[in-house]
Amino acid sequence: MSITKPYYRNYRSVKDGPNSGYSDWAYIIDKEYAIFPAHYVRAYKLIQSDLELLFEYIEPSDEALKIYSYRIHELLMRTCIEIEANFKAILSENIYTPQNDRFGNPIYNMGVYKKINTTHHLSGYEVVLPIWNEVGRVFKPFEEWGTSNSLPWYRAYNASKHDRKEEFKQANFENLLNAVTGLLVLLTSQFRDMSFSGGIGLSTGYDYHDLDSTIGGLFRIKYPDDWTDDEKYDFDWSQLEKQTNRFQKIDYNTI
Repeated sequence: MSITKPYYRNYRSVKDGPNSGYSDWAYIIDKEYAIFPAHYVRAYKLIQSDLELLFEYIEPSDEALKIYSYRIHELLMRTCIEIEANFKAILSENIYTPQNDRFGNPIYNMGVYKKINTTHHLSGYEVVLPIWNEVGRVFKPFEEWGTSNSLPWYRAYNASKHDRKEEFKQANFENLLNAVTGLLVLLTSQFRDMSFSGGIGLSTGYDYHDLDSTIGGLFRIKYPDDWTDDEKYDFDWSQLEKQTNRFQKIDYNTI
């Protein structure tokens, strides 16, 4: 079954065909594709900027992975809050009816957010930090979602948030880097490498490092290669963009 219209906030592979190169990215910059995408990208870029400031004091290296501090804790909190905001945006701009707790409040948690792995293949992304001491380190922040419900770095966030006195050491450099790359993966799975700034948002394809460039330019990324033909987009955006109803919604209630 072909997917003949892109889903809201869902970037995925496009089948080879007429204008498939253009169709791979052009729908992302359509004003109907996402509500205020720059809001989410700007938040990430601020987090990345603060991470780079940390690099002035902590060398990105294996030896530094277990370092913890209040600054790392603060940045871990902000990053995971932003991850949750992106998950909620994806669900709200598609179709999802949350269950309520006993107080009538909607329930949003990682058990719910894992539904998005099915549609965005988050567990298939790999992120490299090229400036890692000696050899670029590979991060797979959602890899565990391929086999289980639990993400170690998110557990660390929750533990250090709710009991900082006892769990402060979990707010370490390694968990922070997994959270930041997790946020980057989540944004990439929606917007590819678009920054929605005043400049050019696409990479040129010519670069010193391996893999693809990313929003913010600090990391490199490997896109999932496990899309089946039935999961790939199959449209010519140069024709589809002329239509009024050119996007469709994912029904997360059925996942």
